[in-house]
Amino acid sequence: MQALRKNLTVMLGLLMFSVAIVPQVFAECGSLAPSTKGSLLHRQSWQNQGEYPAASLLLASENSDDPIVGLWKVSFTARGNADIPDGAPIDQGYAQWHSDHTEIMNSSRPPVTSSFCLGVWKRVGRSRYSLNHFAISWDPNSNPVGPANIREHIALAADGKSFSGSFTIDQYDQAGNLLVHIQGDISGTRISVETPATAVF
Repeated sequence: MQALRKNLTVMLGLLMFSVAIVPQVFAECGSLAPSTKGSLLHRQSWQNQGEYPAASLLLASENSDDPIVGLWKVSFTARGNADIPDGAPIDQGYAQWHSDHTEIMNSSRPPVTSSFCLGVWKRVGRSRYSLNHFAISWDPNSNPVGPANIREHIALAADGKSFSGSFTIDQYDQAGNLLVHIQGDISGTRISVETPATAVF
């Protein structure tokens, strides 16, 4: 009986503490008023470069107006290879060039072999860009083959609706030995919110 009374007293004490303290804790949560009584909550600022430099970079990336940024239908065609005839299709897919100078491509490769890959890009001249792109390749039995490196050098058309250039693909094994080198031509067609489905088949 004494143990039960002691437990009830402890529980009642905790309840009283919660009723007294919790409303004060929540009263400051999310407030935009100037901080008071040493509050640790502060107003956030995505524009303030001094106090939040990373946020300023995000803001600058969002406002990028580089004409390469956007969604593209891309095609890779062989040219200048010893064992692949010129004009043979190598790959095609959809590539998204982002304003933060990163890129992602959804390739036509079977998903089990790694159909998504990632890259980084920079402008190297007027309407000219270089892309350095990496993928992790797998065989059809889900065994890792090794990294693949795709490099592109492209020129954007004056109207900004297409690009053309060259590419290389180097496939390595897991020890870093070169297994395959493929080169050729790449072309891209911009996809916009008005692009019909028939234009991307």
